[in-house]
Amino acid sequence: MQNYLICYDIFDKKRLYKVRKIAYSYALGGQKSAVEAPLSNKELKELINKLLDIIKEEDKINIIPFLGEPLCFGKAEFVKFDKGLIVI
Repeated sequence: MQNYLICYDIFDKKRLYKVRKIAYSYALGGQKSAVEAPLSNKELKELINKLLDIIKEEDKINIIPFLGEPLCFGKAEFVKFDKGLIVI
């Protein structure tokens, strides 16, 4: 498992809704257009394929791997996810 930051800027409201729904289905949490998601290689490929089916040329999505543990401030907590499920 690798933690990723998924950031998106989608031009059309309908596509934005679809991208947000997909991103949050993999996410531990996030705010507006940026979510944190622990993904296996298989899940990452699946996510990318789902997003590519929706977005257009004017849209932008960045999927950024965390190198090491992120710096957390305020109420933020790093969630280590090795195996199994997280139920919120």
